[in-house]
Amino acid sequence: MSENRKAAIAAALILIGFGLVAYLMPRIMLAIGAYSPWVAGGFAVLFVLAFFMVFWLRARAQRKRN
Repeated sequence: MSENRKAAIAAALILIGFGLVAYLMPRIMLAIGAYSPWVAGGFAVLFVLAFFMVFWLRARAQRKRN
């Protein structure tokens, strides 16, 4: 039970963190886009990749533990 609770808390914190960045994404994109639209697009792609990468790395670490 304790392990499931830790996993749920970790997932919730990750989702809240990414949700906050996603909420601020338009402002971030406009600020970066003033410098370079290509860099702004790259940031958006990296954000999406990071979202999936965090959960993939977490699942991989849990599999090694078990």
